[in-house]
Amino acid sequence: MRVAIAGAGAVGRSIALELIENDHQVMLIERELANIEPEAVEQAEWVHADACELASLEEASLETCDVVIAATGDDKVNLVVSLLAKTEFAVRRVVARVNDPRNEWLFTENWGVDVAVSTPRLLAALVEEAVAVGDLVRLMTFRQGQANLVEVTLPDDTPLAGKPVRSLSLPPDSALVAILRGSRVIVPQADDALEPGDELVFVASSAVEDEIHAAIHGR
Repeated sequence: MRVAIAGAGAVGRSIALELIENDHQVMLIERELANIEPEAVEQAEWVHADACELASLEEASLETCDVVIAATGDDKVNLVVSLLAKTEFAVRRVVARVNDPRNEWLFTENWGVDVAVSTPRLLAALVEEAVAVGDLVRLMTFRQGQANLVEVTLPDDTPLAGKPVRSLSLPPDSALVAILRGSRVIVPQADDALEPGDELVFVASSAVEDEIHAAIHGR
């Protein structure tokens, strides 16, 4: 993919390095001349421009990008970049960084955002995932809240112990996508037996999360 990243600070550069390592083409757009350091990410295309200016994005040919990542430290800038990328350049996928959790409500499809990444929320979810047993933990939200990645760890007294995956009665709009067991990642098959301590990862709509929790606990 061709990916444009607005903001070449520590976050933007880290994302760029990861994407380049996975063989994607990356363009870094940075407004501050002091932050332009091509030697820091040598394989990226560096553009000295204001990503909030339509003319600058046109000159950078943003319409050729498959993904735009608004990764600056300013939520206002990230929202403007997202809106321009989606409405003016029809970029297929727009990912935006949320710096202040109080602004999360703004990062929706109305502002062109497909995926909003809030570091505080993500850290909180990871903490919950590490310590919560038997409770449903929301790890990530997709498509403006239409679908979530959720996880539940089976307790020692789980009624599902020894039972096959097919015995798990899941509601519509949900799917078990992985079982994490120790260091193993298991793609669930109908006859796979569940064990206490298994971490079950689902993709589901918000409306059925309570039903998943009930199914896990045999209710």
